[in-house]
Amino acid sequence: MQVSRPRRTGMDSRRLERELEDAFDGTQAARRAVARAATDLADSEQPSRDRGHALTVPEVIANLEDAPDGLSVVDRWNWWIGALDVAYGGYDYFSVSAVGDDAGDLRR
Repeated sequence: MQVSRPRRTGMDSRRLERELEDAFDGTQAARRAVARAATDLADSEQPSRDRGHALTVPEVIANLEDAPDGLSVVDRWNWWIGALDVAYGGYDYFSVSAVGDDAGDLRR
C-alpha cells in the first residue's frame, strides 16, 4: 500500500529564514518556527484556494512588514494569520504558539 504525501508547493524555508533575519529582529529559533509554519501553510494549498495564488517568500515578508511596529517576528506572523483567519477561516491552525530556544527547548 502506497501512502500519499501532501504535494510540496515549493516554499523555500531556508530562503524564508534568511529573509526573515534580514527584515526582522528575533532569534534563529523564532525565525525557524515562522518558516516552518509558513511552509506548512504553503503546503496546505489553502492560500491558493482562498486567494487564487500560491504563498511566496516575498509575500510572507511583505505581509509581516504590514504588522504593527514593535512586534516580534512570531507576533507578526500570528497577526497576519489572525487576519487571514478573520477573512477566510481555518488559518488559526498555522499560528505559532511555542518556539524552541536556540538550544531546542520549547518556550510558550
